[in-house]
Amino acid sequence: MTLEQLLERAKTARERAYAPYSKFKVGAALLTKDGRVFDGCNVENASYGLCNCAERTALFSAIAAGCRRDEFAALAVVGDTDGPIAPCGACRQVIIELGGPDLTIRLGNLRGDTRDTTAREQLPDAFYL
Repeated sequence: MTLEQLLERAKTARERAYAPYSKFKVGAALLTKDGRVFDGCNVENASYGLCNCAERTALFSAIAAGCRRDEFAALAVVGDTDGPIAPCGACRQVIIELGGPDLTIRLGNLRGDTRDTTAREQLPDAFYL
């Protein structure tokens, strides 16, 4: 699967977002090295601290299905933003821990703008235990 196809999958996941409060829908798609794809969308809650972002939804779904960090090939994330979407700080930390620092990330928006990066580039001073 190409990064463009993965981004299209993230766009489809975005449509499933539950965002009644912010109306800001985000989609993500996580590709494993063996070709499986795990979708994620943001899920809001009236108690904002209980919300979950699309990136974490995709990663947590993969982990729950039995995947481990060395099995991920790429992550695509998309939102309705002016430029390519930027993951929040919490997602950057989860991405680097579960995806590994060299995970390829394609960031995009609905206008077709994209940016390719890595987890390390997104969080150069990541926290590790």
